[in-house]
Amino acid sequence: MPNKIVPARDAAALVHSGDTVTTSGFVGAGVPDGLLKALGDRFAEEGNPRDLTLLFAAGQGDGKGRGLDRLAAPGLVRRIIGGHWGLIPQLGARALAGEIEGWNFPQGVISHLYRDIAAGKPGTISHVGLETFVDPRLGGGRISAAAKEDLVELVTIGGVERLFFKAMPIHVALLRGSTADQRGNITMEREALILDNLAQAMAARNSGGVVIVQVDEVVAAGTLPARDVVIPGALVDAVVLAPAELHPQTYATQYNRFYTGRYRAPMGGAAPLPLTDRKIIARRAAFELPVGGVVNLGIGMPEGVAAVAAEEGLLDHVTLTAEPGVIGGQPASGLDFGAAVNTDAIIAQNQQFDFYDGGGLDLACLGMAEVDGTGNVNVSRFGPKLAGSGGFINISQNARHLVFAGTFTAGGLSVQAAEGRLRIAVEGRARKFGASVEQVTFSGARAARLGQPVLYVTERCVFRLEPAGLRLTEVAPGIDVQRDILDHMGFTPLLDDVAPMDPRIFTDAPMGLKDDLLTIPLERRIVWDAAKEILFINLSRLAVRSLADVEAIRQRVNGVVGPLGRRVDVVVNYDQFHIAEPVERAWSEMVDDLETRHYGHVSRYSTSAFLRRRLGQTLERRRRPTIHDSEHAAQAALRRAAHDPADE
Repeated sequence: MPNKIVPARDAAALVHSGDTVTTSGFVGAGVPDGLLKALGDRFAEEGNPRDLTLLFAAGQGDGKGRGLDRLAAPGLVRRIIGGHWGLIPQLGARALAGEIEGWNFPQGVISHLYRDIAAGKPGTISHVGLETFVDPRLGGGRISAAAKEDLVELVTIGGVERLFFKAMPIHVALLRGSTADQRGNITMEREALILDNLAQAMAARNSGGVVIVQVDEVVAAGTLPARDVVIPGALVDAVVLAPAELHPQTYATQYNRFYTGRYRAPMGGAAPLPLTDRKIIARRAAFELPVGGVVNLGIGMPEGVAAVAAEEGLLDHVTLTAEPGVIGGQPASGLDFGAAVNTDAIIAQNQQFDFYDGGGLDLACLGMAEVDGTGNVNVSRFGPKLAGSGGFINISQNARHLVFAGTFTAGGLSVQAAEGRLRIAVEGRARKFGASVEQVTFSGARAARLGQPVLYVTERCVFRLEPAGLRLTEVAPGIDVQRDILDHMGFTPLLDDVAPMDPRIFTDAPMGLKDDLLTIPLERRIVWDAAKEILFINLSRLAVRSLADVEAIRQRVNGVVGPLGRRVDVVVNYDQFHIAEPVERAWSEMVDDLETRHYGHVSRYSTSAFLRRRLGQTLERRRRPTIHDSEHAAQAALRRAAHDPADE
């Protein structure tokens, strides 16, 4: 086909009844609205095609009829396997009613499934979804009884449980790019995201299907730079030139050059968020930001953390990411969600989920709609409302540190914050912390068993996940624990030694959080925990440049441990630690001296592989120490060493 440019109606005619169709897009970014409209219009006029299977990873819609809801007419779609359903309420309602066979799988799993279909594999094997509603033991991702087929199986590989998501042939891929040449080569220079377009095109091509791409510009064959081509013409069967109204960059923005990643937006000048419950929650969550770390912020309440980080001058000290492939910069919100400005990179969605699933996130901040006493969270289904899990399961199961953010109650809640205190003006009508959740999108028991640190942050209090359940750890000044918290819960949390939330959170002025996170005095870095009988030495983000710095740490340890009159077990955090080369030997000698005089078992950790290697060399005197990759691993090693010194 020398010239692959065809009218939208002709492209829609390539879709046959019974086909499995996959579509690109994330919220409103990268959605082939022109192709979806043409397909919906053809069905309205001809009654064909019918009984399609729809496969999509991210939600594609605006909640008002655009996106995949253009395919909601009865008879057009027979079954759907999708990641996020909240923006396609018409299809969601039909799936809940059993009029469509519907499954909800994790967004990242479907994103990886495209690659596995392209590679001719039988399916995708993943730990993502275990012990959630996606697990066959808890429903297998089915939305209603109409979804009878088993599309996911529980398998054991090497003695470890995994989920196997079955592959299926893809007959049609409806995708989107920016520019096409007449031979079908596709670039994406004006798109906010790359998404899974290449993997989807390969999956359809290798399934014997067709690939149709919507663009907003066509050029002569041979004029596109090869490095700019995202989907090669060899994979593309037809190209449709879409009008501007069916090709917005997102559903909130027709075109923003800064969303392309090719230009940087001038920063500064954005007004701070007003001091509402949303900002209060975002402020408390921002205390958990790992300086120098990689972070994911979910849609909704967590979006405010980016604004707080900007206000506090922290954006240059963390790398914010979004699951469709955004790395760095500041993520957008609302119907622009998924796009970002001033990014460091925009990669394929499936590659982003490779990074997430492998534990690459230092922190994730996600929303919460329902929470029970074991720490389970539901964000995916509430009675007649189907939101879907999206990337929530991939992110929540695998982040090194997890913060759930949301109001304590819902429905009419009104709060007032001033001068470091909080007052509940009008209580919300609905409880969010109840005896059970309707659907398990996050398994608290699994997280506690695996030692994942998890916080639940609300405007009035903070809970921490422990093996025995949720523990109330912080309460806002001005809040009565019984009246404002316990009386509005369906369970009683663990409760003792509750600390006040920082009063700066409830004062309408910058908190100075940057100084708190970047400058920590030794008195707070080297602390004896009498309850755990462990000396915690937090060297995170500390720069040791001189002999005086080395000596100050020696003296602080001596001052803390000396009065105890015995050896102590020690956990040392070396995250983002820096030591100047001229003092490396003095540092090693100081550590050796403390081990000789004060330490029992010592366990060290750093999330940086580079630092683990370098510190191993620096500290190698009597023998090379083991430097673990997380605090959980370090404490577990300490416990093993306490029982068996040979494991030290």
